[in-house]
Amino acid sequence: MISIRQATGDDWASIWPIVQEVLAAGETYTFPADLAEDFARDMWLEKPPGCTVVAVDEDGVVLGTAHMGPNRPGPGSHVGTASFMVSSAARGRGVGRLLGEYVVQWLRDAGYHSIQFNAVVESNTAAVKLWKSLGFTVIGTVPEAFRHPRDGLVGLHVMYLKL
Repeated sequence: MISIRQATGDDWASIWPIVQEVLAAGETYTFPADLAEDFARDMWLEKPPGCTVVAVDEDGVVLGTAHMGPNRPGPGSHVGTASFMVSSAARGRGVGRLLGEYVVQWLRDAGYHSIQFNAVVESNTAAVKLWKSLGFTVIGTVPEAFRHPRDGLVGLHVMYLKL
């Protein structure tokens, strides 16, 4: 049983190792692998109108996390965005799908018009497949915009879902 709940400041101790692991792999985010913890915390723990959530198992172990909110301020604030991270130990258990479904519904309920993911690494085929299964489309790809540690230069997709 996996549930999703709003994250609190106390969850950071469980979120940070996931963030470190994902960034150290260098395969899916455009942040430095050695991102400082204070910066990462400020970036990941969204302030209103955004929200950060955690996916937890029946024992309360944090398996993954997501944060969502407006993609841009002001006249662009009706378009939402989100980011997701799942621990390697929890991959393949549907955590990403549960987080994705939760975020889409949260943004819909919050009155957003659509969702834009700004930089989905095209070689991250599991994520691209998941987002497409949730109704997102690739509306453009910036060629060779991401230095993948194994695949070299790969594109970054912009993905979109009208709510």
